[in-house]
Amino acid sequence: MIYLNNAATSWPKPEAVYQMADVSLRQLSGSVNRGGNKGALDAGRAVLETRELLAALFGIREPEQIVFTVNATAALNLALQGLLEPGDHVIISGMEHNAVVRPLYALKNRGVEFTVVNCAADGTLDPLAVEKAIQSRTRLICLTHASNVTGTIMPIFEVGEIARRHHLQFLVDTAQTAGEIPIDVETAGITLLAFTGHKGLMGPPGTGGLYIRYPDTIRPLIYGGTGSNSELFTQPEIMPDKFESGTINAPAIAALGAGVRFIQETGLEKIRRHTRELTGQLLEGLRQIPEVTVYGPAEPERRVPVISINIRGISAGEAGAWLADHYEIATRSGLHCAPLAHQTAGTLATGTLRLSPGYFNTPAEIETTLAAVRELVGVLRDA
Repeated sequence: MIYLNNAATSWPKPEAVYQMADVSLRQLSGSVNRGGNKGALDAGRAVLETRELLAALFGIREPEQIVFTVNATAALNLALQGLLEPGDHVIISGMEHNAVVRPLYALKNRGVEFTVVNCAADGTLDPLAVEKAIQSRTRLICLTHASNVTGTIMPIFEVGEIARRHHLQFLVDTAQTAGEIPIDVETAGITLLAFTGHKGLMGPPGTGGLYIRYPDTIRPLIYGGTGSNSELFTQPEIMPDKFESGTINAPAIAALGAGVRFIQETGLEKIRRHTRELTGQLLEGLRQIPEVTVYGPAEPERRVPVISINIRGISAGEAGAWLADHYEIATRSGLHCAPLAHQTAGTLATGTLRLSPGYFNTPAEIETTLAAVRELVGVLRDA
């Protein structure tokens, strides 16, 4: 199989991730913060190590400001629902995922308002348009770091400076960039960073988290046992316990740590160079086929390895099924849970076929994929 669906979930994982998941389930038998036995202490150390690895990756000074969640969607909900109050105003871009849009639509019923800043058809965002959208009630700017539809990399450093200048919270969704592009929360002025573990960080599903620079500004969404301050009926204020009620998934978090360690040992620069080369190869080949429409920036350096296309004469879903049946190429078709982005790109009515290579793909696989698309177009021409 040629796996080109890394924007949904990366595969394969580094061997160390599989090994750590197995070892953790077999040997880290304790529950974090629930006892002084060796199993509990070992599990706690594994979780702490992953927290520290992530802090180093994101330039976070205090690892305890990272709280673990089950995915980026849960992290974004914690940030949005935990921060915003009736009367608050939020600014988002026209490329946001439903993990942002749907919570904000729910919060509208509680008196929270938001403005969508339009982007160009290729997903490009003008930072000055963000600044012009700021109101007296604006409390938060929320921005995806890169689109899961067009792959467009957003100007988080420029927008972060705007947020800093206007004393606003800045929430960044790194679902498509963590483990792919260097991120430094201090340099970018990020006060809230949501990440998922199962994509570029190469960890297992069910892992993710939220960096919270100002914990006193966020309310927990879940209250309960933390293994600390158990004599209190109120939720602990200490970090990360304030936001980690219940038994956390220590084996999966330990495996996530193995993924982050693989990234650090391999080098982000090397990973980015390889995926950029694959993206460039794919873009160049697809643009030579007249029947194929490619969405997003032309230059591979302006995007993550996410390429959406449509092929004249066949729906995205049918094209994806043909590639799977004839070449065992795994892609994704549809709206990718991001109707705002499709509205921006002009594909809301059709959706797109998305091809998203990852670090473990090869140039030969990309060439096979291009040959498969050319064959499909030939079949359509002859029909």
